[in-house]
Amino acid sequence: MATKRGNSDAGGSSSSGAPPAKKLLTQFEPVKIGSVYSIEEMDMKVLQFQNKKLAERIEQRRRAEEDLRRRIEQLEQRQTTDDAVLCIVNRYWNQLDEDVRVLLQRFDAETADETGQLNESPAVTAFLMLLSQWEKPEIEETLCQRVEFSKRAIGKLLQAYDRLLQRNEKVWEAIKGKSEEEDVKNNLKTEIKQEDSKEGVKKEEEKEDEEPSPIEVKQEPKDSESSDITNDKVKTETDEKLFHLSDFVKEEVERLMKENKRLQNLSTEMHQKHHETMLKNAELTDKLAASETEVAELKNQVEDLEYHLNSATQRVDKLDRHLADTMQKLKTYQEGEIKVQGGGEGVSKNKFNEIVAELEEQKELATNRLTELEKLQTDHQEAVKEIEKLKMDIKTQLEEARSMLSTSKNTHLRQIEHMESDELNCQKKLRTEVIQLEDQLAQVRREYEMLRIEFEQTLAANEQTSPINREMRNLITSLKNHNEQLKGEIARYKRKLRESQIEINKLKSDVNQLHNVGSEPTPDKNTAASTPSSLPATARDNGSNKERREEMTMTIDEDSMDADTVSNNTSATTTNAVSSNARENSLPRDVVVADLKAELKKSQDREKELKLLLDMYKGLPKDHRDKVQLLTSEKKARQEIEELRQQVRRLQENERKERRKLAEEDALKKIKRLEDSNIELSGSLSAQKQEEEALLNEMEVTGQAFEDMQEQNIRLLQQLREKDDANFKLMSERIKSNQIHKLLREEKDVLVDQVAILQSQVEAQNVVVRKLEEKERILQTNIATIEKELGLRHTTLDLHKRKSIETAQTAADLKLHLDKYQAQLKEAQIIVADKTSALQQQNFKYKRIQEELASVRRKLERAKKIEMASSADEVLMEEIREYKEQLTCPSCKVKKKNAVLTKCFHVFCLDCLKTRYETRQRKCPKCNAAFGANDYHRIYLDV
Repeated sequence: MATKRGNSDAGGSSSSGAPPAKKLLTQFEPVKIGSVYSIEEMDMKVLQFQNKKLAERIEQRRRAEEDLRRRIEQLEQRQTTDDAVLCIVNRYWNQLDEDVRVLLQRFDAETADETGQLNESPAVTAFLMLLSQWEKPEIEETLCQRVEFSKRAIGKLLQAYDRLLQRNEKVWEAIKGKSEEEDVKNNLKTEIKQEDSKEGVKKEEEKEDEEPSPIEVKQEPKDSESSDITNDKVKTETDEKLFHLSDFVKEEVERLMKENKRLQNLSTEMHQKHHETMLKNAELTDKLAASETEVAELKNQVEDLEYHLNSATQRVDKLDRHLADTMQKLKTYQEGEIKVQGGGEGVSKNKFNEIVAELEEQKELATNRLTELEKLQTDHQEAVKEIEKLKMDIKTQLEEARSMLSTSKNTHLRQIEHMESDELNCQKKLRTEVIQLEDQLAQVRREYEMLRIEFEQTLAANEQTSPINREMRNLITSLKNHNEQLKGEIARYKRKLRESQIEINKLKSDVNQLHNVGSEPTPDKNTAASTPSSLPATARDNGSNKERREEMTMTIDEDSMDADTVSNNTSATTTNAVSSNARENSLPRDVVVADLKAELKKSQDREKELKLLLDMYKGLPKDHRDKVQLLTSEKKARQEIEELRQQVRRLQENERKERRKLAEEDALKKIKRLEDSNIELSGSLSAQKQEEEALLNEMEVTGQAFEDMQEQNIRLLQQLREKDDANFKLMSERIKSNQIHKLLREEKDVLVDQVAILQSQVEAQNVVVRKLEEKERILQTNIATIEKELGLRHTTLDLHKRKSIETAQTAADLKLHLDKYQAQLKEAQIIVADKTSALQQQNFKYKRIQEELASVRRKLERAKKIEMASSADEVLMEEIREYKEQLTCPSCKVKKKNAVLTKCFHVFCLDCLKTRYETRQRKCPKCNAAFGANDYHRIYLDV
């Protein structure tokens, strides 16, 4: 990527007539392919060289692409900043227009309407969006309209301000007396008349008959005395009001004048500050221009330095590659020298043979050479032995490698088996956990449905009981009185119970005495004693029973219905007492006592039940006792429903336990049976619910008659509170269950993710195993080919040894020719390097001059535009239009750029690319680079 250079370098090189100083250049020798024995080797070496060059080119291109990407990022950042500046300008411009419109609304209504209509134009609302869609002339027109609008608005503001000033001056002159006093008085009197007209209807009628102004009344006096009196009154009142108003107006005008002076002083101060700030701004703009020039110079310097750095890095890379090539050449040259030395030994051997043939006399030398030959032979034999040993070592290593491969295979298979077993265990655990979670989820859902049903029922009950609550409050007082009466009766019954206990103790003592008398020897006395003793006891019992019956009859008179039950109870007690007396005579003492205790418990239980019934019946009239029985039956039904619900819950718990324990066919059959039983229970539950609903409907029908039941209202209120508490508890339990459900879901997701990870790991391990197997096959084939190549190499080694002796002689001759050619080549390289450097310098200067020309042209065009334009706004508008053209699509020139081709990175609108792709014109409009469906992507420019 060519970058700019400073004018100083180009100018300095061109201004001086002398040629530029030559730089030290490193000369690169041409690539030597070396000795080639076949066309295939030649092609191989050429391909290697081409690959090297391609790698170098690819690295250079990669670096250039990185630089271009950096440049693109910088340009994008600059574009975003420009867009942000445009947005800020638009926002502040809109704010200015809005402020002007508000001020005009305060000054004048007509101007405000005009500004409001203009301010609602689309150019103000969506500035950047319209910029992206308009062309250059449209942008100029809209911006000119906007500037004219703002100018007009500010002109209207100034006109309104001038009108206000003129109006204030006129008012001030009128108050001072420059204007006619009569006109002012007339105006003030008309205002006063309008105020007086609001005070009374009579005055309004009189003023309607008369003419409006009091001055005209003076000119045309009437004959009636009443009108004169009224006129005199009006005049006096108007004079007083005018006097007060004139004082008030004077005070107000003085205050306004003071405020006007203060505002004028403030405006002068602000003008001074504005002038100072403008001077400071001018200074700062000068400094900014100087800093911008400095920045431009620094940018040029930075670009020059970047260019030098790029050239230096390219040169360093070339030198590095040249150094690596030279190192390789050195290695090959050292190996060639070794071969040449071996060939020299062969040459000395031939000479030795010639000398032996010519000089038979030199036997000592021959013997020495023979000893050397023997040594060489022994060394050769040792080398052959070492080669055989190495072959054996290679074979043993191959066998070891194969054994290692087999062991690694076995270990890997074992690991895979272990992994599979672990995976199966994990899957089983996961399945069991998932089943458990599903069971828990089903349970939670059922509980949630039950709670929801109960909640609805409670809500319905609350709605039904709301009209009853009013009626219940009236009965509370009456039931309290009943309770007090019952407490008195209970105290009386307790007292009677104590008396009966005392009598029972007396009877027990009598029985003991009879038992003692019965133990005497004479039976006649026994009977005689027992009859008189039993008679008074029975008499006592009958007396006590009679007293009890009298007391119960007293209670029967108080309560008719309760008296029947109590009389039954008393009759039962009397019969029990009679039967107990009879038993006392017939049975022994311990049995009688046990029977009495049992009967006493039964009577106490019955008494408790009767008390509960008394509590229920006393608050009700005789007509509504059937309804009370319905309530009791409803309670029993509810208890049965609760018991059925508990049974259903127990069955559900048993079902869960059985599902957790059993996972096979027997378990499934049992689960089906339980589900059938569950369905039956749910059917019975639904039937009971229907019964419950029927009972509730009956309660709703009969609930209107319960006007005097205050006690039930209290109970219902308590139940309502308890139900509210239960509802709150249910809601909290529901929230907890939802949280538990969420946690269970999260755990389930985590387990699913773990399963997916384990599956991916297993698949990856399978892939690794396959790759290892393929590598093993490749290695086996490679070993076979290497063994074949070893045999071929041994045969070629012998041939090369023979050829090396022959080539050693030709090498010396070729070296002489090579030296000559290398000298010629070096001279040619020096000449070519000089010419290429001169050409590069000329090309570089030409590019720099072109870049400078382009920049000068831009500056010239900008200066021409500034000269042609009347203001800086037009220049800015032109630049905005140019930017707008850059942002529009070059193919359709209507829509904005919002898609990029990844092949050549040219930007167009998405619709153009789609139409090209659909019409099979799948080439870039700029560079004709082919593209596919996945080669264009949408981009989002903040315009």
